[in-house]
Amino acid sequence: MKFRNFNFRFYFVISILILLSITLCSKLIYIQIIEGDKYKKIAKERTLKNIIVKPIPGNIYSDDQSLLATSVVKYELRWDSKVVSDKNFKKNKEKLAVGISRITNKDLLKTKIDLEEARYKNNRYWLVGKNLSYSQQKALKKLPLFNFPSYKGGLIIEQKVTRERPLGKIAERTIGYERPHLDGTFLRVGLEGAYGSLLKGKEGYRLKRKIANGKWKSINNINEKEPTEGYDIYTTININFQDIAHNSLLEQLEKYEADSGTVVVMEVETGAIKAISNLGITSKKTYFEKLNYAVGSAQEPGSTFKLISIIAALEDNIVKPTDIIDTGDGERIIYGKKIKDSQKGGYGSISVSKVFEVSSNTGIVKIIYDNYKNKPKQFVDRIYNMGLHKPLNIPIKGEANPKIPYPTDNEWSGISLPWMAWGYGVSLTPLQILTFYNAIANNGVMVKPNFIDKIGRLGAKPHIEFSREVLNPSVCSESTLLAVKKMLFNVVDKEWGTANNIKDKNFTIAGKTGTTQTAYTTNSTEYISSFVGYFPAEKPKYSCIVVISKPNKDKGYYGAQVAAPVFKKIAKKIYTGIPKEVEISMQNLKISKNTLFESNNILPNMVGAEAMDAIAFLENKNIKVNIQGKKGKVKRQSVAPGTSLNKVKTINLNL
Repeated sequence: MKFRNFNFRFYFVISILILLSITLCSKLIYIQIIEGDKYKKIAKERTLKNIIVKPIPGNIYSDDQSLLATSVVKYELRWDSKVVSDKNFKKNKEKLAVGISRITNKDLLKTKIDLEEARYKNNRYWLVGKNLSYSQQKALKKLPLFNFPSYKGGLIIEQKVTRERPLGKIAERTIGYERPHLDGTFLRVGLEGAYGSLLKGKEGYRLKRKIANGKWKSINNINEKEPTEGYDIYTTININFQDIAHNSLLEQLEKYEADSGTVVVMEVETGAIKAISNLGITSKKTYFEKLNYAVGSAQEPGSTFKLISIIAALEDNIVKPTDIIDTGDGERIIYGKKIKDSQKGGYGSISVSKVFEVSSNTGIVKIIYDNYKNKPKQFVDRIYNMGLHKPLNIPIKGEANPKIPYPTDNEWSGISLPWMAWGYGVSLTPLQILTFYNAIANNGVMVKPNFIDKIGRLGAKPHIEFSREVLNPSVCSESTLLAVKKMLFNVVDKEWGTANNIKDKNFTIAGKTGTTQTAYTTNSTEYISSFVGYFPAEKPKYSCIVVISKPNKDKGYYGAQVAAPVFKKIAKKIYTGIPKEVEISMQNLKISKNTLFESNNILPNMVGAEAMDAIAFLENKNIKVNIQGKKGKVKRQSVAPGTSLNKVKTINLNL
């Protein structure tokens, strides 16, 4: 009985072991044959993967190819000591240490000790140097051991692209930027944001293997797929005009302790934006580009809207420029709301032209309200026909929509029409107002503001070209145009004109002042001061708008006092030519790519050029380059321009 029980247990155990063996073998066969590829792929992905290589974004240039935004490549080099044989390390470590010390400015003794320690500890990610220039990383690649293939010499090269703006914060909101949010989305501003897909290029990738401590090392020092550089953007911005506009605005904001301000300079015929500055105050009472007020801030324009009201009345033959308007004692009440002129006691009986030139509020209300109160749609339709109710649809994101109320709107009331006449109850951005005034300077042709000339790569056919876009071929008749041009000229030229204080004997200005209340209670009233116009008046070349918000009322708040002088300063400097000191201060921003690559065997002037461009050119000519400094543009060169390249063996570039 005992023997029989023993045999049963023995065969039972053997059967279980056989079943387990069969199951295990079956599983191994299944994994090897059926799921083999799957697990091989998982294993490979855990040790090998393609890492994205970011492309170098394109540059943004001014109208003379001065740099407004550029990308600078910095390198980080590391060393995998484990892949190097003992023989190669012992043979090359002395020269390697000397080379690293010389190129990265590290202490030689410390470099030797660190190399030995990295080798002893089998460090697979030893830092050779970071934030290295193109020239430095190229020199390091030539050192003993580092000049071997990666699998043999252990050199690991990483690159990082940073964005730099030679103008700093000037025009930052227009030139733009792209910044990541914590949630993974991006804040895209200005031209960088609008044309980011073209600027950033296409990504490449490099195959890397996972090494110690979760680090990834390149299999080769070349990419499996090379990234494609982004396109360059050639803007219409003129850096000299930009410098003038920025500093003129800043000086006035500081003088009047204002909350914010904006200036835009536009080329009359083409609509090209030559300068745009937007400055807002900080808690420390300094100013910087907080918002793009010119594009995104819609507000009641006040008296600058009177030009539109006058044009509507002239076009509808409601009045003629010489008609006499009785402004009374300078005050009028409509539906309990008081309208009054800035001159106490009013202007009495004056012509329609003079109503505009002295900016009489009661006069313009009398013209519009008394003639359109029974047919307000006719007045508003005239404004709509001019195209003022439509956004400009510029590429820069964030344009505020204009607001021109219509008589069928729910919010329309008895005071809507008289208030519209002198620029209240409507909203326009500074750029939208300027676009209309520019149309008057441009013989009635309203053109779309344009920030870009072309998009493409240097020396290649443009990828996209931008031409003048007409928004309205004629905002008014020729007779009306001639009449309002004379009025705009008289605003500055005549002694009674509201901007007579900016009249200049050397050149002519035409334009209109604006002084807008931002609140209507006695204790909290703030003002927006503005001036918009063009110069020279007889043959306009440029139009310009200046808007300064909430100046210190104790120092002044009228448009003629606060905004108009900024316009004159900008116009005069542009009209009379760029001062020498401005030219000198701006010439370091010049980019010399064209001359760098057209040497005719003569050393070009590389001052102002990108270091990478200069180095690539010189090394291609077998010239040794020594770099001094950390920034990315050439400040000085040790060999004079014009020297025969055959005579140049070594050159020092100060950055």
